[in-house]
Amino acid sequence: MWLSNFTLVLPDEVVREGSVRVENGTIAEIRPEPVAGAVIDGGGRLLMPGFVDLHGDMIEREIAPRPNAHMPIDFGIHELDKKLAAAGVTTAFAAVSFATESVYGHVRSLETTSAVIEGINRLRDDLLIDHRVHARYEITNVGAAAALERLLNADQIDMVSLTDHTPGQGQYNNLQSYILSISERRAISEDMAAEIVAKRIAMRSHPEIEAKLKEIVALSLKHKLSLASHDDDSVEKVAEMHDLGVTISEFPVTAPAAEEARRRGLWTLMGAPNALRGQSMSGNLSALDAARAGMLSVIAADYHPAAFVPGIFKLADMVEGGLPAAVAMATGNAARSAGLLDRGEIAIGQRADLVVVEPGDINRIRATFRAGRFVYSDGTLHPLRALAA
Repeated sequence: MWLSNFTLVLPDEVVREGSVRVENGTIAEIRPEPVAGAVIDGGGRLLMPGFVDLHGDMIEREIAPRPNAHMPIDFGIHELDKKLAAAGVTTAFAAVSFATESVYGHVRSLETTSAVIEGINRLRDDLLIDHRVHARYEITNVGAAAALERLLNADQIDMVSLTDHTPGQGQYNNLQSYILSISERRAISEDMAAEIVAKRIAMRSHPEIEAKLKEIVALSLKHKLSLASHDDDSVEKVAEMHDLGVTISEFPVTAPAAEEARRRGLWTLMGAPNALRGQSMSGNLSALDAARAGMLSVIAADYHPAAFVPGIFKLADMVEGGLPAAVAMATGNAARSAGLLDRGEIAIGQRADLVVVEPGDINRIRATFRAGRFVYSDGTLHPLRALAA
């Protein structure tokens, strides 16, 4: 089928009044002008590749929207699936965590995390978009290594990140702020929160941490998975992670860490909400500052997938390459960093995972295609009766 009269965001340029022909779920032809007999006339709207989200924390809120309100996991996966399609995400890596000491409680327990991973894999063929699993291994939680190894050997994992949320470094380098945060989240006294923090700091001295970390890294590389580090806060930390085999630096905390990641050829990933807001929620490195300095290569949903589109447009105003370069951060760059070569660009032979965006004061997603078929539409594009063809 032909999609005609769109403003095409190609890898290196924007083509107005262009057209794309889709055959068997892939892009078969691209023309720089409208074509007759098209199934859909875009009316000049933007046509972008579908977003590839490497780090989305949203499944936790679907299965536990409130601390004591637990929903069935399969229900939560289906609900998240609809929201992601409406946000233009066509490939989503659910970032699920093995962190039993987390303030997020049972949703990051070994049992719940394993059940979520198994649910995503079991439901994958029935979902609107392509769901994958990003396993976050908290290196101080050595008891989780066996569960993660089992899932890796069962080919249930698509990406692994190494996280260290030990208070006093990384994302939680301000101990007093972290104690206050725990006190507020758990509605406990500051003294009780301080005891929890002290316990977590003590966990960092566990004698098996380094051995288990190396086992997880070796197994991940054996399965040819992309390996990321999380919250790098120094040049030394980036160097250490790079030497382990990491290729993605997620949410670098400081500009020197991001610069070192770039120097070593790592992909640098930050949150679309950070780009949209212009600042980190934790007071760390701004995605906009990183982009201005040429240190940002990938953006992810993090905790809010609707931030992709407005985040892209903010980045487009400040990065070399403009809109195509900003779009690539959520599409082609993200796909390549995860080892996916068949998606992320409007190019012949690529999957027809596409997003239709209406520019305006609020840039709105009008439709999302996965492999050339609608998975979301707000009814703006016509004729709808032809969409199932």
